[in-house]
Amino acid sequence: MAKNQDIPNLGIGLGLRIPHYKDIFEKNPDIDWFEIISENFMVEGGKPIENLERILSRYKVVQHGVNLAIGSPDPLNFDYLKKLKALAKRTKTPWISDHLCWGRLPGAHYHDLLPLPYTKEVINYVAERARIVQDYLELPFALENLSSYVAYTADEMPEWEFYTAVVEKADIFMMLDVNNIYVSSRNHGFNPKEYYSNIPLDRVLQIHLAGHLDKGAYVLDTHDTFVRDEVWKIYAEVYKQTKGVSTLLEWDDNHVSLQETWDEALKAKKYQEEFMAAVAGAAGGQP
Repeated sequence: MAKNQDIPNLGIGLGLRIPHYKDIFEKNPDIDWFEIISENFMVEGGKPIENLERILSRYKVVQHGVNLAIGSPDPLNFDYLKKLKALAKRTKTPWISDHLCWGRLPGAHYHDLLPLPYTKEVINYVAERARIVQDYLELPFALENLSSYVAYTADEMPEWEFYTAVVEKADIFMMLDVNNIYVSSRNHGFNPKEYYSNIPLDRVLQIHLAGHLDKGAYVLDTHDTFVRDEVWKIYAEVYKQTKGVSTLLEWDDNHVSLQETWDEALKAKKYQEEFMAAVAGAAGGQP
């Protein structure tokens, strides 16, 4: 059974982004690890691989994908999976993640992370495909929860029940984005605590943090600003209940300096230290 107790905690990481390459290569900052978008490096050579090798010589790297579209109706693309697995051998990534979404139809690719209907039929369909993917990759495989803006009239259950059913039926992991929990909670009118209190947090192998844009009537997952206090609050609750997993800050547009980005990610240490102090206190109180 997939449990995060067997997954290494890499510490705090950043999404590897081109605007920060110069500072990374020149200054070798003391960052725990980087997450790469797998598809950016699924090539045979050239500058992307050259840059990746420079990163790998200094840092741990984890692969995160955006193109699997596991809930799409077309057959699994084993040419894609073959390239993904080859990249995993190069990076030595400890796990691979992608999104619980669909994005393709026969003859059409929407290049978006589209939400799935929350039905038993879709659970069975996605879980079987996810099981195949994990078996083929021979690595722990995780699906990430989306930020969503619409719901289906066909939905039979809330998102957290659907998400839980998929990962448990497939026996895979969760890549939990706490900003997406908040964004979706605002857009769909549920309490974030109801979400994270009803998923198997021992299946979470990594947490994503990001910024969003609050438009009042709705919230946009933008990944282009600082993490808001309400998201840090969810992170604090979730992190301690996972008993400590790898944490990553995503910042994909309107970039600030590498140092400012890393300083934002390091805010996670406050909540991690509070958790560790509570654990130490509990241990010290044992007879």
